[in-house]
Amino acid sequence: MSLARRANTILPGLALTCAVASLAYAGEHLEIGLFGGRWIESLVLAIAIGIAVCTLKPLNPAMKPGIDFSAKTLLEIAIVLLGASISLPAIRGAGVWLIAGIAIVVILSIAATYVIGRALGLPPRLATLIACGNSICGNSAIVAVAPVIEADSQEIAAALAFTAVLGIAAVFLLPLFYFHLGMSVPQYGTLAGLTVYAVPQVLAATAPVGLLAIQTGTLVKLVRVLMLGPVIFLFGIITKAEAVGADARGSHHHSLVPWFICGFLGLMALRSFGLIPDTLVAPMEVVSGILTVIAMAALGLSVNIRSVAHAGGRVIAAATLSLLMLGLISYGLIAVLQIQ
Repeated sequence: MSLARRANTILPGLALTCAVASLAYAGEHLEIGLFGGRWIESLVLAIAIGIAVCTLKPLNPAMKPGIDFSAKTLLEIAIVLLGASISLPAIRGAGVWLIAGIAIVVILSIAATYVIGRALGLPPRLATLIACGNSICGNSAIVAVAPVIEADSQEIAAALAFTAVLGIAAVFLLPLFYFHLGMSVPQYGTLAGLTVYAVPQVLAATAPVGLLAIQTGTLVKLVRVLMLGPVIFLFGIITKAEAVGADARGSHHHSLVPWFICGFLGLMALRSFGLIPDTLVAPMEVVSGILTVIAMAALGLSVNIRSVAHAGGRVIAAATLSLLMLGLISYGLIAVLQIQ
């Protein structure tokens, strides 16, 4: 198929996903104007609007190529650009023991959450998405891991929807630990950095406690986000190795690591060695965010709402138990490291 013909095939669905993404951004700005802050991120709004559009009126089959392109290719490009936002030198001040402890917390949390999800009857890929979302960085981890493990649109939408609700709940409930359990400011900052999903949410959860809590929580959160690279690399190897094992003849060539993971790690390395100018980092983050919202709109446009609703109770239970488990593990790390 020629490039021009391919573009014409993709354009209708791409235009629709961009329109849904624009509505999501408009909704987010409306929230900020009315309430002074974002209660539901544009990423989650894009999925919700996409699901509503798909549910209210069946889409023209001509839309499918553009929707698929947005959900897969644009998401993969967004993941690559995300690598530029992670810099190893930025977390050197955390100390080797804290870094090692955070890595252990992430590993234990992913394993425990996966077991919980499977025990509740969730499919393996959905259990994996919830595990990575809760254990690393919420939405960003879910959308980064999803194409690696080849999760479908219903699984991604379910994981994002319910972890988003828990993320907001954590911001409001976490300060109670500081005010009622007698935690020190560094202890609370560490706990917030280990349990809250996104960096802005860490800022919101630690702001009532003070500047030191904000600084500690942000530092711990940055180290936790850094775990995203090794995790998607590992899942990429596992997924492709399983694909090779499923090939009875072994005659097909399989790349052990998807191209976008290599791109993600490559940009992370370039940023760490100072080869990406600081002036380019913010624009790359903005582009990555926009492409992610467009991709989420495409996922919403592909979702059968009945499938998401059917998994709702089990997903909520798995995500809630996972967050509680993460809190206990994190509290244990604070005790082991004797953070005062």
